[in-house]
Amino acid sequence: MNKIISFVVVIIVLSFFGFSFNYYISDRNINTVKNNRENLDSKILESTSNLPLLPNDTNNVIEFNSGFENSNKQNFKRSFWELFK
Repeated sequence: MNKIISFVVVIIVLSFFGFSFNYYISDRNINTVKNNRENLDSKILESTSNLPLLPNDTNNVIEFNSGFENSNKQNFKRSFWELFK
């Protein structure tokens, strides 16, 4: 009984790989892949031409913080080694 189950499993696995390989090398699949590759440029141009142009609203958004330099000069005691005590 165990040999029969093993044989059936091997047949199923081999048939799966056989059907997959057969579909992969079929003319229908090869033509579909070629068609998709040829139409890729036209699809990209079509989709990018329909994009809306947004106005620039980022003028004077970033402000320099001069207080950062003053607070960075202070020396703080590091307490990493005190965690092990």
